[in-house]
Amino acid sequence: MSEEFLGDRRKALEEEFFAKQNQRLLQQFRETMAAKAQHDALAAASGITDAAVLEQLAAADVSSETLAALSLVPLVEVAWADGTLDAQERSALLAAAEHAGLGKESVSYQLLDAWFSERPPPKLLAAWKAYVAGLSRTLDVHAKGALKQDLLGRARVIAEAAGGFLGLGKRISSAEQAVLTELEQAFA
Repeated sequence: MSEEFLGDRRKALEEEFFAKQNQRLLQQFRETMAAKAQHDALAAASGITDAAVLEQLAAADVSSETLAALSLVPLVEVAWADGTLDAQERSALLAAAEHAGLGKESVSYQLLDAWFSERPPPKLLAAWKAYVAGLSRTLDVHAKGALKQDLLGRARVIAEAAGGFLGLGKRISSAEQAVLTELEQAFA
């Protein structure tokens, strides 16, 4: 009888132990999958593929929506630098939005579409610069450099979209270069 009693208790102990282990493993699996989904969304919104950079952005609680806004603001600012937004710049902005995974039904895309006809207020650039400055303090040198290169590289593509005449001459206007310099200083 005592062997049967001990056997029942042993079995209960084992089941309880493994139930707790299974619960912990299940929670770890869920956290891993959520982190992977967040990294995938950040990568899609930014084009950044460096896992370490994506990890730091996720750790800084940057969402894919925030990163989409973070990546579009400099592009729009450069496009409007000379006071007008021409067809080549509009086309380059649409390509950048598509690259960031923004569908035409998304709020970010609709906001971008509104910015085609009306320049965003200066407060937007000020908010972007403040956010970048704060975010830059939380990232290591590698992650900060990768984010800076990605964002400013895209902005440079917009600046070059309408530059020059028949592909000749200066590709980036002085107004666009001034905005690019201002954007870069936000990372300092």
